[in-house]
Amino acid sequence: MTDSLDRARALLADFPVVDGHNDLPWALREQVRYDLDARDIATDQSAHLHTDLARLRAGGVGAQYWSVYVRSDLPGALTATIEQIDCVRRLIERHPGDLRAALTAADMEAARAEGRIASLMGAEGGHSIDNSLAALRGLFELGVRYMTLTHNDNNAWADSATDEPAAGGLSAFGREVVREMNRLGMLVDLSHVAATTMRDALDTSVAPVIFSHSSARAVCDHPRNVPDDVLERLPANGGVAMVTFVPKFVLQAAVDWTVAADENMREHGFHHLDTTAEAMKVHRAFEEATPRPVATVATVADHLDHVREVAGVDHIGIGGDYDGTAFTPDGLGDVSCYPNLVAELLDRGWSRTDLAKLTWQNAVRVLGAAEDVARDEQSRRGPSNATLEQLDG
Repeated sequence: MTDSLDRARALLADFPVVDGHNDLPWALREQVRYDLDARDIATDQSAHLHTDLARLRAGGVGAQYWSVYVRSDLPGALTATIEQIDCVRRLIERHPGDLRAALTAADMEAARAEGRIASLMGAEGGHSIDNSLAALRGLFELGVRYMTLTHNDNNAWADSATDEPAAGGLSAFGREVVREMNRLGMLVDLSHVAATTMRDALDTSVAPVIFSHSSARAVCDHPRNVPDDVLERLPANGGVAMVTFVPKFVLQAAVDWTVAADENMREHGFHHLDTTAEAMKVHRAFEEATPRPVATVATVADHLDHVREVAGVDHIGIGGDYDGTAFTPDGLGDVSCYPNLVAELLDRGWSRTDLAKLTWQNAVRVLGAAEDVARDEQSRRGPSNATLEQLDG
């Protein structure tokens, strides 16, 4: 394994990780209300966070999509999303030697050449645009380069994987949202959405889609994961499925344990996604009484093997979901641990060419392809003025 780790680190020096999803901005909001002195990521934050600059460097991260997520039940979601964007911008301004703002594939390559971490943003949940295409365009102008169509709850125009079906996938307005994202050059992210929404989005989008942090449903039967029939469509679409590390999405036994753990959180008056210190005490007490099943690096590698087999090596990536999950697999405890996963894949016979696509090339290609589509779309049509009321009644 030592030899594999050395080889993994050498590969990541040339082809660093593009990670599709990190919730550091939300963690900073929850823990210290964006006081960046109180959680200075230039110092060791291992007691509080999965993420700091030293561990990003140790993990071989070359580009990060920072999630500008807000909960779907939070009043004023659009304002809160802008606060999240402001947090990312302040982080980049505070650490210019390590982080570089990136809006394009060319920016990502420039950051790699400079030895800095390309910092992109993804909005997690279509509720963030408040049913407004103008708001969508505003988020793009502020630097957001993907939007997850839903989070855990449905919105007015798209069904979530973890809610009761309402729209039947995408509504007419939902399809217009996808078309406007194509026109802008904003990637359509299908993590969190229902399988019906995935299929409708693939039917609608003329640009590659991504799954910023989802794994394979055939390996772990959780609705947050991607069915094989959807994975099979990625080659024609050109998109990328970025496998996540969250134990409850990658290990079947952890799915069942999580149902009980979430119910315990609600019984104690906490939202099941709450990661504050008080909420984590409740989590830890439950875990002590009912030990959680433990995922490993090999568990995650099984998902990557499957996605590669079904979708092909040109359509895979990584989306760890660090600082957005209470638990992590053994060997993947924080952002310093990507070499462990690459080493596992090397031991499974993945080639350097395959791994370069997984870690860097596929994600950069997809953003560049979205830019190409946007130029073509903008040459043919202007911004959409459609409204939810007009299209959905």
